[in-house]
Amino acid sequence: MNILQPCRRSFWPHFIACVLVAVTAVLLSFGALVTTFDAAMAVPDWPNTYGHNMFLYPLADWLWGPWDLFLEHGHRLLGATAGMVTLALFAAAWWWQERGIVRALCAAALVLVVVQGILGGARVLLDDRTIAKVHACTGPLFFSIAIAIATLTSRLGTIVQKTIRKVANQTSFKEPSSLPAVSSVALLSAAYLQLVAGAQLRHLDASIEPASFRWMVFLHLFGAAVVTLLAILTAASSWSRRFIPSDRLLREDTSSELALCIWSTCIVGLVIVQGMLGAGAWVVSWGVPTGFFFEWMQWNLTEATVARSPTGAAVVTAHVVIGMMILGASVVMAILAGTRAGWCRTDDRPEEAVA
Repeated sequence: MNILQPCRRSFWPHFIACVLVAVTAVLLSFGALVTTFDAAMAVPDWPNTYGHNMFLYPLADWLWGPWDLFLEHGHRLLGATAGMVTLALFAAAWWWQERGIVRALCAAALVLVVVQGILGGARVLLDDRTIAKVHACTGPLFFSIAIAIATLTSRLGTIVQKTIRKVANQTSFKEPSSLPAVSSVALLSAAYLQLVAGAQLRHLDASIEPASFRWMVFLHLFGAAVVTLLAILTAASSWSRRFIPSDRLLREDTSSELALCIWSTCIVGLVIVQGMLGAGAWVVSWGVPTGFFFEWMQWNLTEATVARSPTGAAVVTAHVVIGMMILGASVVMAILAGTRAGWCRTDDRPEEAVA
C-alpha cells in the first residue's frame, strides 16, 4: 500500500487534522469526566438541552449551573464541533490529497463521528449502560484515526518517505529489521484493547456478579503488563538500531531513527505514569488493598464507581487521559516504524514539497 506518495501542495489537510486531534482530545477528556462524575444523565433530552437547541442553550446556565450539567452539555458541544471539523477535513482531503489511504481514513472518520453521535444520543434516550460501553470504545478508535491522518499529512510522515526513496536505487540496500514495526503494531493493538477493558470497568454497576468483576480486573491488570512489555520491547528495538550499523537503513539516515527513538521513549514514560495512576485510581476508588493479592481480590463491587473527591476524580480521569495519549503515540510509532520497515511501497514520481 502506498501511503506516502506525493500530494498536492497544501497545508490545509494537515492543519485541519491537527485541529481535529486537539478537539477530540478535549472531547475525550470531557467524556472521561462525565463518566467519573456519573453525569451522563444530567441532561435527559437529546439532541436538545432542556428543550433548547444545543447551540442556543443559555451560556450563563451552562457555565454557572450544576457541575454535571456543565460536563454533559460541554461534552455535547465538543462532539458537535468534532463532527463539523471532521466534515471540513473530509472536504479538504478530497480536494487537496491524492493519497487513497488519507481519503479513506477521512471517510472512515466521518462515518465514525456520525455513529459516535448516534450512540451518545441513544445512551441518553435509553439510559443504557451497555450503549455507554460501546460509546466509550468507539471514541478512542476515532481519536486513533484522527492522529493517523495528522501523521500521514505532516512533515514527519515524509521523513520515512525520503529515506525509502533514497535507498530504492541502491543495490546494496539491506532490508531493515521489522522488529520495531511488529512490536509497534502489537503495542497499538494492546493499548486499544486495554482502553476497551478499562471502559468496561468504568461503566459497571452494583448488579455485576463478584466473579465477573474479579475476572475483569485480572484482565485489565494482565493487559497493563502486556502493554508495558511491548512498550519496553519497542523502545529497545528502536534504540538498538542506532548502535548496530549493520541493521541501519542508511548510515546518514538519522532523522527517522531519532524519531522512532523519541516516540518509543515517550511511550515508555507514559506507561510508567499510567501504572502509577492506575494504582492511584484503585486506591481512591476502593482503598488500599491489604493482605496477599488473591485475598484482597475477594473484594466485591457493592456500588457504582463514581468520584468521591476532587482528588479522586482527577486521578481517575488522568488515568483515562494518559491511556489515550499512549494510544495516540502508538499510532504515530506504528506508522513510522511500519513504513520504515518497508511495509509500504513508494511512488516513482518526483517528490513534491509537502507543507
